[in-house]
Amino acid sequence: MSTPDGGHVFEVRSSVERFDGPVFSVVTDEVTMPGGGVAARDYVRHVGAVGVVALDADGRVVLVEQYRHPVRQRLWELPAGLIDVRGEGLPEAALRELAEEADLRAGRIDVLADLHTSPGCSNEMIRVFLARDLTPVPDGERHERHGEEATMRVARVDLDEAVAMVFTGAVTNAAAVGGLLAAARARDAGWAPLRPADAPLPTAGAGER
Repeated sequence: MSTPDGGHVFEVRSSVERFDGPVFSVVTDEVTMPGGGVAARDYVRHVGAVGVVALDADGRVVLVEQYRHPVRQRLWELPAGLIDVRGEGLPEAALRELAEEADLRAGRIDVLADLHTSPGCSNEMIRVFLARDLTPVPDGERHERHGEEATMRVARVDLDEAVAMVFTGAVTNAAAVGGLLAAARARDAGWAPLRPADAPLPTAGAGER
């Protein structure tokens, strides 16, 4: 099957769920290929996530260092988390994660970037926000961290220094890389590239059905 402009439509002929968990499921789709063949494609279907570049009045961003078991390393990342609270909007999820992981509130939040983290094997998308006008969460209202988050380290790093950490390989988390580079570019452009916090997510590309 082709679209009017001659592009192939990758039609899903069948879909089998191999694993179903609270954060992601693993699926095998049978997909039509150009030339008439059909191929099996395994991928992770993910609930989605949000991340936050929190920028303080001194031009420093908040980074969190967290243990990530799949890579057996502690990684520098943005405050971030899953879209896993029913009825919660993306800006609200971002503000919740900022409070839970960095003990901060934000008076202003805008959209920086939308990222497909690993589109070759997952449909996960993370929306990265820019948070400004930061204030601390009062001591008595702070989130109690558990699991890997109990050993999380929080630091404030000059934005340009954080960008340099990307190029030295000190920051490898995909959302952090994208968010930090986007924040530096947006700052240098006078914040003109920012989108409102409630901007719609990107729509499916051509050939996705």
